Amino acid sequence: MQTRIKRTYFLQFLSLALIIIVLLHSVSTGLASHANQSVSDQNPVTASAVIVPAYVARLGVLISGIAKEVPVKEGDLVKEGQTLLVLDTPELEFAVTEAQAALHSAQAYADLQKYRRVENRRNGKIFYDVVPVESRQRADARVQQAQVALQLAQLNLTEGTLKAPMDAMVASLAVIPGEFVPSDQAMVTLATLNQLQLETTDLSERDIAKVKSGASVDIFIEALNENVSGKVVGISPRADMVGGDVVFKVTIAFDQQPENALWGMTAEVTIEE
Repeated sequence: MQTRIKRTYFLQFLSLALIIIVLLHSVSTGLASHANQSVSDQNPVTASAVIVPAYVARLGVLISGIAKEVPVKEGDLVKEGQTLLVLDTPELEFAVTEAQAALHSAQAYADLQKYRRVENRRNGKIFYDVVPVESRQRADARVQQAQVALQLAQLNLTEGTLKAPMDAMVASLAVIPGEFVPSDQAMVTLATLNQLQLETTDLSERDIAKVKSGASVDIFIEALNENVSGKVVGISPRADMVGGDVVFKVTIAFDQQPENALWGMTAEVTIEE
C-alpha cells in the first residue's frame, strides 16, 4: 500500500517537473526570439553612394542660331542673371529697332492730336476746334499697340541670350563662338559645387522601409579615406532598376561638407534607424 502511494507521488512529481521544463523552454525560446528580432530591427542600413551637386541646371536656348558670344568658360563662378551665351540674331535686333521707330511715330501722332485744331464753320463763322475725342482715342490705341509690338520684339530678342538662373559654377560648355547652336539642347551646365550631397546607388527595396527622413548617416569617402556625418534629406518615391535589382535613391546632406570632396566621388553610407 505504501509502495503504491509512493509511486503515485513520484508520478505526480515527474509530471509537474515535465510541465515546468516545457514552460521554461517556451519562455526562453520566446525571449531569445524577441531578442534576435530586436537586434535585427536595430541593424543599420548600408549602401553605396556617389557625391553630386545639390543643384544642377542644363541650359539651352529656345531658338537656333550662330553663337556670337560665349563670355564664360568652364570653372567660372557666375551670378544669377549673368550672360552665358549670346546668339547672332540680326533679324531679331532689326525687329526691335523697327518696333521702336513705330512706337515713336505713334506717340508723336498721338501728341499731335492733343493740340491739333480742325476748321469748322458754324452760322457763317469759322471756328478752330480740337479734334474729336474719337480721333484722340484711336491715336492712343495705336500707341498701345506699338508698345505691345515692341515688348514682343524685345522678348523674341531675349530668346537668343542665355542667362544664369542661379549662382553656380560652369561645370561644362558645349559651344564656342561661331558654332551653330540648335534649339532645346543643353549647351551650358551649371552646378552648385559648393553645395554637394550624396545619392545612394544600390539601396535595396528590402531596406528602404527602414530608412526615415532625418536619420543620421555615417559616411566613408573612399578617395579621401575620411569619415564624416550627414542626415537623410530625401527618399525617392519611385524605384529604379539597376542590374536587374530594384533600388531606391536616398539623398543625404553633409553635416559639414568635406573640404576636398568632388563631384563623382564614391562613398559607403551607414544609415541609422
